Formats: sequence, structure tokens, C-alpha cells
Amino acid sequence: MIDDEQDVLDLMTRHLGGLGCEVRTAGTGELGLSLAIRDPPDLIVLDVRLPGVDGREVARALRADSRTRGCRILVMSVLDAEDLVDIDADAVLPKPFRRADIKKAVDSLWGVE
Repeated sequence: MIDDEQDVLDLMTRHLGGLGCEVRTAGTGELGLSLAIRDPPDLIVLDVRLPGVDGREVARALRADSRTRGCRILVMSVLDAEDLVDIDADAVLPKPFRRADIKKAVDSLWGVE
């Protein structure tokens, strides 16, 4: 989970934990990318608007690295879908979201209905 807002990290950690996910968090794109490369997760929940290395750059780097190329990427953003077409993400979770939206987005990545 990569987001620069601590309240979003806390909320998502609770919700994803409730779905049985083990959650690691990073407050910057640089740290999130470093953690993902060191120990690739199954899923990366990524905010687009990050200071420094933004979500677009993180997604490009993840897809370019053989260690993280297969990680699923769930992008969270307040941006419109048209503004996200340049990101190689597996799914988009529009902000603001509800708990049910998180479950639906995560389930869709593994083909769960």
C-alpha cells in the first residue's frame, strides 16, 4: 500500500486486513518501490498523486522490473478514469471509496465475483 496520507493508509490497512491480506505500507513512492522490489507482494495498492516519485513513475518502474512485473496494481485516485489511461494498472479504485468498493476491486483482480 503506497499513499502519502496516513489516514488512507490506516483505513486501507484495516479494510485489507479484514479481507485477510497482510499489509505493508509506504508513505512515498520511493519507499514503496524499494519495499516491493525487495519483497514482491501479490498486490500493490498505489495512489497516483504522490510527492517526489509519483504513482505513474512507480507503476512504470514496477512493470519494468522482472521481480515486480507480475504484481497486480490497484490504483487509487481522485482523478477521472480518462486521466489514468497512461498507467499500466490492473484495476482502479476511485476515491472516495467505501469498504465494499475495496472488496469488489480486490476480488476482481483474482476473478472472484
